[in-house]
Amino acid sequence: MDLFLELAQPNTDGFSRWVSVSEFSGKYQELQLGNGGSWLRPSSSLAKKYKIEVDKSQSSGNSIDRIRLVGFNTKPQFNQAIRKDIVDALKNKPCVMCGIRGNSENTKIEIDHKDGRKNDLRVADIKSQRLEDFQPLCKADNDAKRQICKKCKETGQRWNAEQISGHLYSFYKGDAHYTEKLGCVGCYQYDPVAYRQECAKRIATEGLNKAK
Repeated sequence: MDLFLELAQPNTDGFSRWVSVSEFSGKYQELQLGNGGSWLRPSSSLAKKYKIEVDKSQSSGNSIDRIRLVGFNTKPQFNQAIRKDIVDALKNKPCVMCGIRGNSENTKIEIDHKDGRKNDLRVADIKSQRLEDFQPLCKADNDAKRQICKKCKETGQRWNAEQISGHLYSFYKGDAHYTEKLGCVGCYQYDPVAYRQECAKRIATEGLNKAK
C-alpha cells in the first residue's frame, strides 16, 4: 500500500491523481498487476482505507490501464481473520476441489471462506466462527472461485456446476438465481464436498425410482 500511496499522493480527502500501470517499474515493480495484484483486491489494506477506481478504456481487452483513489472508504469492513484452531484443522488437508496439496505457488493450501460474498457478521467474528464455514482450497482454485463469486455478486446468477464435464446437476440446492434466503448454499463453489454428497444421493434415488 505504501508504494502506491507514494506514487498516487492522495490529498487530505483521500483523492489522488490517476496512476498509470506503466509507472509500475523500478522501485515500484512489485505493484505490477501481473504479480497477483493482491494489493488492489477489496480485501487489501488499501481498499479498506480508500475507495479505488480503475480505468480500462485506454487499451484493448479487459486489462487495467490506470488507478486512482476517490476518497476514504467509510463502509463497515468484513473482518477476514480466521480463528487459529480452524486454520490448524484445515491447513494440512488437501484442496476439496482438486485434491492437491503442494508447495508450489498454485498448489499451496489457502483457508477459504465458503461464502464468497463475505457478508455474514457471524463469520466475521472469530468468536462465533465454525469449522464448517471454511474449506481448504489450493491457491489456483481459490483464485478461480474468487472471480466466480465476484461475477455472481455483480449479476445475481450463481455458477452452474454442469460446466464441469461429468457433473450432472447445476446445484445441490436452489437454482441459478441468488436469493438472500438460501445465499451461497447449493452452489458447487460454496461446498464441493456437499455438492458431491448430495448428487450421489440424488443419483441413487433416481436409480431406485427407475428400478421400480
